[in-house]
Amino acid sequence: MNQLEILRFALRGLLANKLRSALTTLGILIGVAAVIMLVAVGEGSSQSIQKNIQRLGANTLTISPSFSGGGGGGGGGGRGGGFQGQNTGPRTQARQLSLADAKALTDRTLAPSVRTVSPVVSANASAAAYGGASHTISQLVGTYPSYFEATNKPVAKGTYFFNDDVLAARKVVVLGQTVVEELFGSVDPVGKQVSISGVPFTVVGVLKETGSTGGQDADDVAVAPLPAVQQSLTGFGTLNSIVVQATGAEATQAAQSEVTAILNQRHGITGDNPDYRLLNQATLQETVSQATGTFTVLLGAVAAISLLVGGIGITNIMLVTVTERTREIGIRKAIGAPRSAILGQFLLEATLLSLVGGLSGVLVAFAGTRVTVAGIQPVLVPSSVVLALGVSVGIGLFFGGYPANRAAKLRPIQALRHE
Repeated sequence: MNQLEILRFALRGLLANKLRSALTTLGILIGVAAVIMLVAVGEGSSQSIQKNIQRLGANTLTISPSFSGGGGGGGGGGRGGGFQGQNTGPRTQARQLSLADAKALTDRTLAPSVRTVSPVVSANASAAAYGGASHTISQLVGTYPSYFEATNKPVAKGTYFFNDDVLAARKVVVLGQTVVEELFGSVDPVGKQVSISGVPFTVVGVLKETGSTGGQDADDVAVAPLPAVQQSLTGFGTLNSIVVQATGAEATQAAQSEVTAILNQRHGITGDNPDYRLLNQATLQETVSQATGTFTVLLGAVAAISLLVGGIGITNIMLVTVTERTREIGIRKAIGAPRSAILGQFLLEATLLSLVGGLSGVLVAFAGTRVTVAGIQPVLVPSSVVLALGVSVGIGLFFGGYPANRAAKLRPIQALRHE
């Protein structure tokens, strides 16, 4: 009996019970599709988080106030010191971040690794209007021109504001794409005057579109000179944060140590109990990469359980098939069919079931990755497709081995007596 005849017998056996074969294939399909889809969701989530972090650049430090005490990180600068000021107890004399703190960080003698310093104040949910259109801006930022480069916010149209605008407290603003679309539609906004919380600002530029991730619209933002925002909206109080740009990615850790030393001295911090948090983008990116990698592996492992269940289903169905066709096996062996032909037929049947299910699962998963899941666009990982398909075929061979071997070992006389 040649291989073609074995294949013909295997196909005939599967088609004799179409519904049963289809249901068995469905188990493998679900398992393969689940593995590929969950790994794709994990990869998409990882890339989404990485993009958010990269927007601030690998050589950027973000300082924000912390008023409930802290510990671990005040002396900062070591690798893994991505977060500083994780709190352990109440603090009664915590100092807020001030413009004087930001100016102190620009001292080239004390902080030679610092390239730029951008003090930041922000106002959330600011009402903006132009003509008959209105829109609530998610975040209005008041800062210095260096903020655009430090946070990787290039201007697509017009220009950003300059140091002269800051010194003169001019009411000019750079808008995000979402704000422009809501207020101006297809009209060029550059040079137009927009009202923000009742205060007129002249639009000088439009930020390059960055897109939405995780349900948050990064383009729903407006950036204006710090004094203009303080005069009109927030008042001359404390800063919400300070964005520090190091001279290079390799100098980020040195800049972190220098910034920590300056702030500790200014705020009178002597131990590991700072009243601020310092976020190192490079360290955070590395930490997040490790965490999301583990998360993706975990998702794949959970989905692999369904593949195992599908394999058990193949074993069950093939055992039933062997029992149903015992007399057929006995007749074939009695007229001279070799053991290898019987073994090959049932192995081939199990493998075909898993292969068809695996290929169908790949197609379903490919279609699934075109759909956004909870604000995350899944990213197909080629290695997961190859692995899932290979495992599905291996499952057919492994789980079909026992029923096939059982069929091949049947003695003709016993098989013919079977009712």
